[in-house]
Amino acid sequence: MKTPVTPEAGKISALSTGAKPPRPSVVSCSLTFCWRAMLKIKHVPEQLFDVTALPIVFLLLFTYLFGGALAGSTGEYLQFVLPGILVMTVTFITTNTGLGIHNDVKKGVFDRVRSLPIWQPSFLVGALLGDTIRYTMAAAVLIVLGLILGFRPAAGTIEVFMSILLLLVFSFSLSWIWIALGLVVRSPESFQSISWTVLFLLTFISNVFVLPETMPGWLQSFVNVNPITHLVTAVRGFMSGEILMNAIGWVLITCVLLIALFGSVTMHLYRGKRA
Repeated sequence: MKTPVTPEAGKISALSTGAKPPRPSVVSCSLTFCWRAMLKIKHVPEQLFDVTALPIVFLLLFTYLFGGALAGSTGEYLQFVLPGILVMTVTFITTNTGLGIHNDVKKGVFDRVRSLPIWQPSFLVGALLGDTIRYTMAAAVLIVLGLILGFRPAAGTIEVFMSILLLLVFSFSLSWIWIALGLVVRSPESFQSISWTVLFLLTFISNVFVLPETMPGWLQSFVNVNPITHLVTAVRGFMSGEILMNAIGWVLITCVLLIALFGSVTMHLYRGKRA
């Protein structure tokens, strides 16, 4: 007499005989979470506000508010300030990476991801890749608007592209600070107040709006070591057709230090969250 198969035994048999799917690669995992970041924009299009409206507001506000007083004409000031506004806008947008990670932790998405058999840092890398696309969109919006208003870079297309590429590398590196912050703060309000305070100090006490030579000596000492100052100088150099290797070198050194320091801190906090 044939022994009947119970439902439980049938389930075990089906699970044990099937071939296990291959473990996803590091690249595929990271690209999947990058695509997730893009889908969030599709379902919540208001997230594009900072990459569309913010660049427009910043450029129009500071050009027509300060242009006549600082440069004598808004057209002349636009040639000077647009690279600085470009840097300022994209660096402010970098905070959204950390805020998104913080919200994922609070909503339980983090716990679901850590239970998956994947390369765990891909959750962070994918978010960074997705936000890099957002940075590119913001840079494109700002440059197109600048061209409409009369901005005319002396350099060619390749130099302008290189300036944006350098900005994206710096923004990617800076984002690790906000990811680490997003893993430790208790509320989105705390995250935003801390990150925006730091960025306001870094961007306004720099050469974004005026040359450091017009500032008091004690203030110039900070401005001259501010990484935002070096980045703006490098971007201005690219767009004016002059490659300033000293400024570019300092920017790249800063990027390496940011990733080495805050990348390590972030991964330590990330592993702690998983414990």
